[in-house]
Amino acid sequence: MLLAVLVCVLGSCIAILLVRDYRSKQTDGYRAALRYPGGTIVPVFGSLFELLFKNPVQTFAYARANAIRYGASYRQWIDGSVILNVTRVQEAEKILSSTQHTRKSILYRFLHPLMGDGLLCSKGAKWQQRRRILTPAFHFNILPKFLTIFQEESEQLVRRLDRLADGVQDVVLQPIVTSFALHTICETAMGVKLDAYREADEYKQKVYEVGEMLVHRTMSPWLYSDRVYRLLGYDGPLAKSLKPIHHFTRSIIRQRRETFQAAQLTADSTTEENMYFGSKQRYAMLDTLLAAEAKQQIDEEGIREEVDTFMFEGHDTTAAAIMFTLILLAIEQDVQERCYGELQEVLDRSSSDPRSVQDYQNLPYLDRVIKESLRLYPPVAFISRTTSGDLVVDGTTFPHNTMSHIHIYDLHRDPVQFPDPERFDPDRFLPEVAEKRNPYAYVPFSAGPRNCIGQKFAQLEMKTVLVAVLERFRLKPVTRREEIVFMADLVLRAKTPLKVRLERR
Repeated sequence: MLLAVLVCVLGSCIAILLVRDYRSKQTDGYRAALRYPGGTIVPVFGSLFELLFKNPVQTFAYARANAIRYGASYRQWIDGSVILNVTRVQEAEKILSSTQHTRKSILYRFLHPLMGDGLLCSKGAKWQQRRRILTPAFHFNILPKFLTIFQEESEQLVRRLDRLADGVQDVVLQPIVTSFALHTICETAMGVKLDAYREADEYKQKVYEVGEMLVHRTMSPWLYSDRVYRLLGYDGPLAKSLKPIHHFTRSIIRQRRETFQAAQLTADSTTEENMYFGSKQRYAMLDTLLAAEAKQQIDEEGIREEVDTFMFEGHDTTAAAIMFTLILLAIEQDVQERCYGELQEVLDRSSSDPRSVQDYQNLPYLDRVIKESLRLYPPVAFISRTTSGDLVVDGTTFPHNTMSHIHIYDLHRDPVQFPDPERFDPDRFLPEVAEKRNPYAYVPFSAGPRNCIGQKFAQLEMKTVLVAVLERFRLKPVTRREEIVFMADLVLRAKTPLKVRLERR
């Protein structure tokens, strides 16, 4: 009797799943899926088996293999819905240029415990308001305020590297460059030197721990449910690691608020410029948020969200960009010497001391080298959106709420847009060459309405540290491009050590 009941229940479940599967395949989403290349769509399970039981290295390799295998944007079919994986510009432009398809996908929800609903994750009116508040913090007039910090931290980095510069010892870049980037973003975002606080070491450790936890959940579809995540006991360790991060951030905000309010009382004017830029107090992004709080445009929790967003999003991405550029410069010796020659010619002519933002902007070849490095190794190799309304591409209609993964790593390797895409060639970014290319073929900082607000900030930071390193050292290759093993992560990350050797010039 019991066996008969179990068979009946199992049969009913299978029937329900098959009916659901049949109905899902009568939709625009399924019709769109059939018009795009992709793997076998298994009844009920769709493409799910392709994604399960892969570690981060295998997940990264899987995405790269699909891009090569299909030679175009491709689809997956999971839980009765189509997922569009974008590797070509015709789909990328439709999504990135749109003011309609700006919502981030469900994957970004897993970042909420760390950074809340900040600029990276928010949508709609809230995102627009936060973007308006923060835009002045990245105005070109502000860059000189950050440049001094970049130069000081670059000098610290160079001194650390100098102890390893014997031309024989391998230098592992990941810990050194990541520490530099974390210290730099801490001072520019919050206005404090990380090493001046007892809690700094714990803060750094917990930031890395939380990053690993968030990536693990993002790469594990069975953990997408909050209920399953709690039942399996993942929420406890995450909450424990988050506590010191948020405590540190809030304590810095409180200290900075006291300074800010004191500056308000003594300033001749209530403008942010007079309160900070003309004083001995260094400007930080936090100051812009505190000014907005004084105008009741944002509350204390909103400030914490944005500071944690910039701290987390701003250091790993910049560190990745710097590391891969150093690796490429070490491999491409002719390019490295040309960059060094440009530094000698341009910066030695400069009359400014210390060097100005304009000095760094007068390095066109180094600029092209950085752009080509960001093409080959975009720090954010993957972004994800959910469509709002229909997305129509070449007559194919993807319905409302379609998840769209934009694989920037593969988009930058489209042979139509970038012939011989694996070749390192800074001249791809000569003005007369770049202007012939679709602007949405190269998007290391995303593009359109939700482009990266801090891209000029990041580019100046990169130039500052690269100039400091190139002036002091000759980079020699150790890690070759073909030896790098990548892993799926929130930023482009190598599982293998990235190594160079350094000779003093």
